[in-house]
Order: sequence, then structure tokens, then C-alpha cells
Amino acid sequence: MSEIESSSPKPSLRVLEKIADAEDVAPADLHPPLHAVVDPTALDRLFEPTAENRSSRSGRVSFGYRGYEVTIRSNGNIEMSD
Repeated sequence: MSEIESSSPKPSLRVLEKIADAEDVAPADLHPPLHAVVDPTALDRLFEPTAENRSSRSGRVSFGYRGYEVTIRSNGNIEMSD
């Protein structure tokens, strides 16, 4: 897997940016849309700080999208492999 970096703070947008960049298309031109595969709002909220003590959650989440295996880690790294 290769690590992907982006300036966008939201994981869902970072995923879209990097896949669109890899495929040389605009993020809006990706089909199916990301929300057909995973809930972007839930994805963005997975690693937000908790309300109780403002600490970040740990872990990772992986899903398939457009032939890529995408992994988002709690430290903010996004990995993508085909």
C-alpha cells in the first residue's frame, strides 16, 4: 500500500481527491459516488475527538472503492492499493 497525503481535513474528501488524481478525473466525475459505498459523514466522524475528554479515537477502517482498497487510520494516514 502507498501512503496518501492531502491538504483536506476530511477523510472522505481526501479519499475522493486522491482517487480522482490517480485516475486523472475530477472528484465529481467518480462513479459510483462515494456515498453509494460508504457513508461519508460517518467516515469523517470516526476519528474525531470524543466529546468526553477530547481525545482522539484509535483504529482504522478499510473499504473497497473503484477497485482500490482504501484504509484510513486514526493518525490521519490514508492508504490506497489496487
